[in-house]
Amino acid sequence: MVSDRSGPRKKTSDLEGSNNNARFSLFAGHKGLAPAWKTHLDTWRSGNVKRWSVDLHKLIYTHIVMIGLPTIFYYCLRQGGFTLINVHIAIATFFLVSSIMIIIEATHALVRRSPHLAQPSAWKLLEQWWRTWKQPFSRRDRPPNPPQSLPRCSVLLVAYLPNEQDIILETLRKILNTVYRSAAGIEVILAYNTPVDLPIETDLHRLAQLYPEFKLLRVEGSHSKAENINAALDLLTGEITCILDADHHPSPDCFVRAWHWLERGYDVVQGRNVIRNHMDNLMTQNIAIEFESLYGVSHPAKSFLTDSTIFGGSNGYWRTAVLKRIRFNPMMLTEDIDATMRTLLSGYRIVHDRSIIATELAPPDFNSFWFQRKRWAQGWLEVSFKYQRRVWKSKHFNLIQKLYWTYLLYYCVIYSVFALQILPLLLSLFLYHGSFPPSENAYLWGCTLITFFSGFYQTAVTMKVSANRYPGFYFLQYAVIIFVYTTLKNMISTVALYDHLHGHNQWVVTPRGAQANRVIQPESVPVLASTASVVSTK
Repeated sequence: MVSDRSGPRKKTSDLEGSNNNARFSLFAGHKGLAPAWKTHLDTWRSGNVKRWSVDLHKLIYTHIVMIGLPTIFYYCLRQGGFTLINVHIAIATFFLVSSIMIIIEATHALVRRSPHLAQPSAWKLLEQWWRTWKQPFSRRDRPPNPPQSLPRCSVLLVAYLPNEQDIILETLRKILNTVYRSAAGIEVILAYNTPVDLPIETDLHRLAQLYPEFKLLRVEGSHSKAENINAALDLLTGEITCILDADHHPSPDCFVRAWHWLERGYDVVQGRNVIRNHMDNLMTQNIAIEFESLYGVSHPAKSFLTDSTIFGGSNGYWRTAVLKRIRFNPMMLTEDIDATMRTLLSGYRIVHDRSIIATELAPPDFNSFWFQRKRWAQGWLEVSFKYQRRVWKSKHFNLIQKLYWTYLLYYCVIYSVFALQILPLLLSLFLYHGSFPPSENAYLWGCTLITFFSGFYQTAVTMKVSANRYPGFYFLQYAVIIFVYTTLKNMISTVALYDHLHGHNQWVVTPRGAQANRVIQPESVPVLASTASVVSTK
């Protein structure tokens, strides 16, 4: 990303009329594009095509190295009289441990509603599991005793505007017109970067004039989300700061629910991200269920089991003073995970509340999905190598947290490598015998069955605790193709490992794809709700 001005702003939308009419016209969307933007868009798209071509070569190379060569090596060992049973058992044990963790997390996510509930005994856990499974799961947990007084709140909206200009007004409309605010007030800051002047900026400036609580910050010279956030920190005046990506629509009562935890001594509250464009295609359907398993099962379970969890980059609610101390590192590919580790290592506390729901857009095509997940995988590698030793040296982590975070950090590092070794083992076995002889090892069969069961069990629990009433075939479809889907993500992780080892750490924006050209429909009347409305609606 290059951030410089390429010419004067051009106006493309009609913003004439009264103030009220002007407010509504701002949300009508853009159809025209400046020539500079068109050129930038074409260049950006061609660059993504070239990057994908390069990644395809990396994919072929890495899988030749990690599948082809081990297959030959294992075959030679079998020819030498080695059965490789210990290798089979080692890989099976790795998947067994992972599967047991999945089952434990899913069970706790099913029967527990809050990290503050006491850890149940094994018998009590089984009893609660049976009772919960028979009853409908409450998709909207209510925070007990909603606060009567909510402090001043800040919303920090972050955007790379060329990529998100067609959705940014819709997001602002949702925030300005629906989010509850207290008598202390609310402020909304849009911190963005752009390499060219855009017509949408004229509308944004006019919007800032119409809504006093809205502030606009163009961050010159920024190349990342982290730089945009850091530039806006000095402008924050709220006691609570919610960080949102440009496609995230928060729930109206998000600050009330977050303040419930901040009052109890937590410093960061991570909410639940739900996919709203799940009906687009097969990919978005599966990503929707994957996100439900992450934000509805896995992340809450971390809070239940270790009283710590991950800040997911968006829909996170920070104590503003803590956010200003931590800041974000623009040199990291996943600045959110990096901030998570520095926050926990500094002695601050993070909790996950799955009742704080924000909707977002999933990558609508394979190209966008590939580069998004590669950045996530490579960013996790960076964090793992950087912070693992510090976790064990930290006085702020207890033994359970140290063990759990060691598992989390190194799990993503070695999972794809271990998973890929299954194929060369099987191929070498086939080459040696000319077929796949049935195994008589009960341990291997047991590990295999538990591994498959854990995937189906997690999907079933996800269906039970889902925040959205997805069609049932979404979950069935996900359970059937989860092996293929996981294999795809392992392939991406392998390329990410290659890039990390070779020092290739370029930050690639996830294109919004088909979400461009959406026309935003305005509301007839803006709704600026108060905290009193929150209590009355419960």
